[in-house]
Amino acid sequence: MSLKGLEKKLQYEFNNKELLELALVHKSSNNSSNNERLEFLGDAVIDIIVSRELMRDFPEGDEGLLTQRRAALVQKPYLASIGHL
Repeated sequence: MSLKGLEKKLQYEFNNKELLELALVHKSSNNSSNNERLEFLGDAVIDIIVSRELMRDFPEGDEGLLTQRRAALVQKPYLASIGHL
């Protein structure tokens, strides 16, 4: 999928296309760019969004339940499966 296609699917236009492209390059590719800092930031963003939604969905849930559910939701296979929607 092209960057324009991604923007269309997300219904959002990114200001910095170079940063977007860097964020989408996996470190295992032959690209010499290093995006591990962006990956670190992206992981934190996903955690906060998932945590917020779990707090909304389970207002009486204790920390153990919320942590367990968040861990299940942020696993690579699950995120990869919903990333192809």
